[in-house]
Amino acid sequence: MVARLMLLALMLFYLPAAGPAAEAVDVALVLVSDVSRSIDDAEFALEKQGYYAAFTDPRVIQAIHAGPAQAIAASYVEFAGTGQVRTLIGWTVIRDGETARDFAERLATIPRSDWGATAIGEGIAHAVQNLKESGLKAAKSVIDVCGDGTSNQGEPVEAARDRAIASGITINGLVIINDHPLPGLESHVAPPGGLAKYYREHVIGGERSFVVEVHNLKDFGRAMTRKLLEEIAQKVGRGAVQWE
Repeated sequence: MVARLMLLALMLFYLPAAGPAAEAVDVALVLVSDVSRSIDDAEFALEKQGYYAAFTDPRVIQAIHAGPAQAIAASYVEFAGTGQVRTLIGWTVIRDGETARDFAERLATIPRSDWGATAIGEGIAHAVQNLKESGLKAAKSVIDVCGDGTSNQGEPVEAARDRAIASGITINGLVIINDHPLPGLESHVAPPGGLAKYYREHVIGGERSFVVEVHNLKDFGRAMTRKLLEEIAQKVGRGAVQWE
């Protein structure tokens, strides 16, 4: 009997320790922002100001507090052409005004990462990988693609979109309507039927996906706030997605 107890004690001692529990959040959100050459520095600066305004809006904080986990997590990715996709801010859990302001300040002040073509598919694929590596337990996983043109380089955007949807991820779009494109980029920023139509048909997908249009970059913050509120309000969509 003593020998059996000693053997049991040894077995328990050598059992591997359980890993830390995944952090629960209502929404895991990857912001995927276009920095291709059709976005000039002035437009880029207005986008950054808009992100700051959205994440520090009291209504967004209130919406976060209303969720079961009372937290969301966000990361920030910029993309241009093939090989020009970078995570500039890793996963950050946002629970209150202080954590939201910290994330917003980092996002607003980080330098632009690149210029180039527009590889939306590679931006989406990178975001999917971010979600898989997040270690989060999210009630809803969302990729926000923000851009002013069609995909013109890299992996077909539809293939990346379909893989994301198959993983239970929703892709939403925020399209910037460029009324004064650089010469040669007219069809890129204004495809037949409009850019919002292109995003609906080729980029977005998943449960309750949607596109928001921005016709004036000074309204970017308001549009992004509306988008965040909608996404947080949908937080109980498909049930928890556990990323290993």
